[in-house]
Amino acid sequence: MISLSDVTKYYGTKRGVENISFSVGEGEIVGLLGPNGSGKSTIMNMLAGYRPPTSGSIEVGGINVVENPEEASMKVGFMPEIPALYPEMEVQEFITFVTNIRGVDRPIRKTHVEEIMELCGVAKVSKRLIRNLSKGYRQRVGLGAALVGYPDILILDEPTAGFDPKQIVEVRDLIARLSEKHTILFSSHILSEISAVCEKVIIISQGKMVANDSISLLGKGESDLFMLRLGTEAKKALPILESDEGIMSVKQSPGTEKVGCSFIITAEPGTREKLFYKLAEKKMPILEMRTLTTSLEDVFLELTDEKEGA
Repeated sequence: MISLSDVTKYYGTKRGVENISFSVGEGEIVGLLGPNGSGKSTIMNMLAGYRPPTSGSIEVGGINVVENPEEASMKVGFMPEIPALYPEMEVQEFITFVTNIRGVDRPIRKTHVEEIMELCGVAKVSKRLIRNLSKGYRQRVGLGAALVGYPDILILDEPTAGFDPKQIVEVRDLIARLSEKHTILFSSHILSEISAVCEKVIIISQGKMVANDSISLLGKGESDLFMLRLGTEAKKALPILESDEGIMSVKQSPGTEKVGCSFIITAEPGTREKLFYKLAEKKMPILEMRTLTTSLEDVFLELTDEKEGA
């Protein structure tokens, strides 16, 4: 449904993004991540047809965004971080206005507006001026505007900004339901939201794509991360662990064990079994050994911190 091939965008001499290529399949929910200024907004604006790429190809629903911008725009519903709303309009009036622009068939417009307002949770404030709404409700109206016409593709930039915890859960559930009929590209700085909602993530850093994979596979990486608890003193165990060629790093955990010690170990794949027998030979009882997962936050920081701080 979404396809970018070798896309580069320059603003004068300043690079926005460079050689970006990725695809999003029908019904997928994909997170778009990156530090401020990394190029996320540039990608979303190009997908929505607001800005043309300097080079490369962009397609939405099989339609080239540059060659057929009007046809492509009907395939996409875009909710920017700060939705473009008319504060002097009532909620219902504004959603009706958007249905007119999007070309929703006149006989069904009234019903369509009611459906959108109910879906986004703004039906009870339909007669209020947008300027008098809280930020959370304004975000809901912006989401409603993106949903008008039920486009195949939804591009959501920080859709839960300004929401309280209860509203965040409600919108998370709504996005999950929308994925049954829509392909969704979802950008957020709240990584726990991305983990809860998205199947895979694309990470952008300094205008370049540094990751494009499922969240579960990103967390695995190329090394084995595990916790090891031994029934012996740390000063006896540490030299043995540090001398093992397969172990990449050893960090002692500040545990509360009355007997023994604990370590967080990063090792090459296959090292764990060899370490088991090695410790057995040294008569160091293993009380616990379990796999640790790498969080999306850890992956994000590893892929972007050094690059953005340079």
